[in-house]
This record gives sequence, C-alpha cells and structure tokens, in this order.
Amino acid sequence: MPIHHALALEAADCAEGVLPLFEQVCPHDMRPREALATLRAWVQGQTSMLSCRKAAFGAHAAARAASQPAAVAAARAAGQAAAVAHMYTHARHVAAYAAKATALAA
Repeated sequence: MPIHHALALEAADCAEGVLPLFEQVCPHDMRPREALATLRAWVQGQTSMLSCRKAAFGAHAAARAASQPAAVAAARAAGQAAAVAHMYTHARHVAAYAAKATALAA
C-alpha cells in the first residue's frame, strides 16, 4: 500500500474516533461521516481526489454549523482527514483537531 494511502487510512481512523462528539450534537448531519467514507473509497480506487476534496469542504461546513466546540473540532478532524487525499500534509491536522475535540469534551 502506498504511504499516502496508509496515511489516509490512519487519518480516517483518528477522525472516526472523535466523530461521536459531533454526531451527538448534530445527529442528522452526515457530512463528516461521509467525508471519511469518501476518503476510504479513494484509498480503494473507487472515487477521485476531487470527490474527497468536495467531501472535506462539506465536513468543514458541518463544523461551521455546529454550536458546541468539541463537535466543531470533531467535524474539522473529519474534514482534514478527507483532505489527505489532496495533500498528505493534512494528516497532522487530523490528530490536532481530534486532540482538541477530546480535550474540549472532557
């Protein structure tokens, strides 16, 4: 597996770990979860990088719509994860947002 794909899957797993913090606040907004699913589909060669980029923008829009800081950070983690398909350097931001979401929820 190419390193870029491995980073993408690691980023998706990291963001998915804090996704419940978003889904508890916004249970009907599937954009962050869809962003992670799109990223996983990209790794499997089932969708394009541009689809991941669009999904990342959707997750960030969900973050802007969320009212609770932990939920915002969790959605941003998903957006950054989906953006890894576009540029691998987004991976480091996933962990930062996930840590922020966890800290804010504590």
